Amino acid sequence: MGVGNPISFIRNVIVVLCVLLTSGCQTADPFSAKNDPKSSSWELGFTEPYYMKVWVEDSAVEDINGKVFRRTGGGTAAGGEPENGKESARGWHAVGAATKAVTGADLPKRIYVRWQSIVEPRTYQVWVDVPEKARQLMVASVNQRCPETPTQQASYSASIYLGLAPGGVVQVFVRDSCHRPVKVAKAQAEIEPLGPSLGKNQGRYAYPVSEKSKSYIEKYGIPYGSW
Repeated sequence: MGVGNPISFIRNVIVVLCVLLTSGCQTADPFSAKNDPKSSSWELGFTEPYYMKVWVEDSAVEDINGKVFRRTGGGTAAGGEPENGKESARGWHAVGAATKAVTGADLPKRIYVRWQSIVEPRTYQVWVDVPEKARQLMVASVNQRCPETPTQQASYSASIYLGLAPGGVVQVFVRDSCHRPVKVAKAQAEIEPLGPSLGKNQGRYAYPVSEKSKSYIEKYGIPYGSW
C-alpha cells in the first residue's frame, strides 16, 4: 500500500513526533512552572524572634558574578509580640513579610547586614555566605510548582530572609516551591565598635524597648542559645 505524497507523509510524521515529545516532557515533569509568570529579580527580607526587636541599618549583596549591590534593604524586620503569656521568643516562629527586590542582581553569593538589637542594646555587622543549596532552592521555587498544590502557580519571585537575633546570631532562610521556609545557613556577627548609626547619632538607638518586650524579658529573659 502506498503512502501518497511522501513530503506530506514526512511532515505528518514530524508533527506526530513533536506531539509525542511534548507530551513526554509534560509527563516527566508534571509540576513544571515553565510557563508561570516570573519576576526578573529576587527578594531580600529580614525577620526577628518574637519580642526581640531589631532595626536594620544597612545591607548589601554580592552576587555570584562578583557584582555588589548596596542599600538592598533596611528598617524594621518581620516579627511580633503575641501576648499569649507563653515563652515564645525561643526559636523561629514566623519568617518573612515585607521584602525588597534586589534588582539587577544574579543569585546571591553573600549578604551583608548591619543591625541594632534593640533589647540588648547592641549593634552587629556581618557578611553571610549563601550556600549553593540556598541558590538551588531559590531557582526551584519559581520553576517548580508545589507537588501538594499542582494547580497553583509557582512563586512569582524567589526570596531569601535573614533572621537576626540577640547575641549577633544570623539564620538564613529560603522559601521552597511550597512556600515553606527552609533554614540553609547560620552565621555569627561581630559587634560594631562604633555603635548605632556608626557613631553618628550620639549612641542613640532607633527606638526604645517596648513595654511588651520589657515585660516579657523580665519574666522569661533573653533566650540566648535558642536561635
